[in-house]
Amino acid sequence: MNPVYDKLTRCHKSVKDFLTQTGQPDFVPRVALVLGSGLGDYADNIRVIAELDYQEIEGFPVSTVPGHAGRFIWGYVDEVPVVCMKGRVHYYEGYPISDVVLPIRLMGMMGAEILFLTNASGGIMEGCRAGDFMLITDHIGAFVANPLIGPNIEELGTRFPDMSTVYRKELRDIIKKTAADLAIPLLEGIYAQMSGPSFESPAEIHMLGIMGAGAVGMSTVVEAIAANHMGIKVCGISCICNPAAGLSPVPLTHEEVQEAANQAAPLFKQLVTGSIIGFGKL
Repeated sequence: MNPVYDKLTRCHKSVKDFLTQTGQPDFVPRVALVLGSGLGDYADNIRVIAELDYQEIEGFPVSTVPGHAGRFIWGYVDEVPVVCMKGRVHYYEGYPISDVVLPIRLMGMMGAEILFLTNASGGIMEGCRAGDFMLITDHIGAFVANPLIGPNIEELGTRFPDMSTVYRKELRDIIKKTAADLAIPLLEGIYAQMSGPSFESPAEIHMLGIMGAGAVGMSTVVEAIAANHMGIKVCGISCICNPAAGLSPVPLTHEEVQEAANQAAPLFKQLVTGSIIGFGKL
């Protein structure tokens, strides 16, 4: 058996055993939600039925980044069954790319049909400001390792998956309608993932701007690729927390990103909740 798939199935068995022990053996999430910076306490908006620390799952990667707790949360947003990742793992932490996307694949194996990605990012598009939200319409992932490199896991998907419509229009339409109903301004653009952990240089930001990127960060794209490979519908919102390098007169810091994300969190939570409720009506 492929060692990556073997590890994934062992993690899945561990999670199934846990849900059985907690009296929820038949719970199947409709939506998988990845909480980026600033949304760490989003679980307060979920009717929680079970929680499990990542470190209690054998072989599961654990985040080492401040502001990223490590826990799966199962429950309901309104009446929509969800599984939520409170904290993600990043490639720059030193994990192999297969471990970075293992949580996404695991949520797909749990039965999730929709993956809702959120993140904090640096703004590239003209006119964006800290605290703005950008609906992801497409991505640039050419600067990080593709999570599908290596022997294809046939149990998950095809060898050469199409990437034309990763961020599904029907989900984007729901997010846009939700934002309009809540009077929350919503930009739209392309998200670029760089490896990190260093912030991008001004020359790299200039390059990404020429390529059409509206925001840049250190996550999300590899997760979207892995989910799309499995046939999971993907959508994403990026919270712009600072102007990208070369567009700001002050040096970039992780603390600045975290502070801006925290300030934007109340509106972000409303947008995420309203959108998930909308997904439940599809």
